[in-house]
Amino acid sequence: MQLADLEETAEFARRLAAQLRPGDLVVLTGGLGAGKTTFTQALGAALGVQEPISSPTFVLSRIHRNINEAAADLVHVDAYRTDEEGIESLDLLATAPQSVTVVEWGRGLVERVLAGPDGSWLDLELKPRGSQPAAAGPAFTPAGPGGGETPPAIQTDFSESEEDLLGSPRSAVLRGYGARWADPLRDQ
Repeated sequence: MQLADLEETAEFARRLAAQLRPGDLVVLTGGLGAGKTTFTQALGAALGVQEPISSPTFVLSRIHRNINEAAADLVHVDAYRTDEEGIESLDLLATAPQSVTVVEWGRGLVERVLAGPDGSWLDLELKPRGSQPAAAGPAFTPAGPGGGETPPAIQTDFSESEEDLLGSPRSAVLRGYGARWADPLRDQ
């Protein structure tokens, strides 16, 4: 699926949230800037969680409580700097039955631990489209006749453009595994 910008990424998350229920696991993959946090923020808002959602990079796992006590909480995990043993130490199995669990950077690491051999989960990969590598060049440019080098220009305008705010186009690849997701997702 092609997503034009971050708003379409958020809309996709809202549609997916309508199909999630307590006990569901979403494994979220994508490089830096792919929209993982935007996706999770929109998912959490659609599920009804109370507090703002930020990346759990330094705490590894955050529980976001739902404003409706009968509805699913959101457990947001960053597995980038851990291993299977570290995932097990977070005791996510204790929160899984009453939560939707989203694990960033968890592909190949959390499925067995959290879903088990007969479990079900969704695997979502977000990939920026059309991203260009940073231009490589010298740290200084020649000054011209007379020699020497001049330092690069200093950037003083850090305001965000509309493109910065909306994000770049991306693609989303959603795969379901196990009995819970045996039928294709509707409207995805």
